[in-house]
Amino acid sequence: MILIGRLLLGGFFINSGFKHFSNLTMMAGYSQSKGIPSPKAAVVFSGLLLLIGGLSILLGVYPTVGTIALVLFLVPVTFMMHAFWKVKDPMARMGETVNFTKNLALLGAALMLLGVPQPWAVSLF
Repeated sequence: MILIGRLLLGGFFINSGFKHFSNLTMMAGYSQSKGIPSPKAAVVFSGLLLLIGGLSILLGVYPTVGTIALVLFLVPVTFMMHAFWKVKDPMARMGETVNFTKNLALLGAALMLLGVPQPWAVSLF
């Protein structure tokens, strides 16, 4: 079960990381609309954190380092990009609320992974 969870969670973050790069212009525009400085660089950096963290969980390669990378991504992104309390439009607010709570759940999963003894079963390192 833990391996299936790692596949799903790691795969989610890997997919998100790839989307940062495949939709770089759109993501940078969205970041700029949220007031993020150097939005293109921020999207590239956050995409790298997602890929590193996702691959780390999926493969079990330095899982603490990868999980910390995800925490470093999730904390600022959750509060800076998905500040639903600042959104006036009800539909947009609902979307940001969903993303905010999703990120909190993912942050909780990442924090739990930091407590899992290592090495993980079926890990490369």
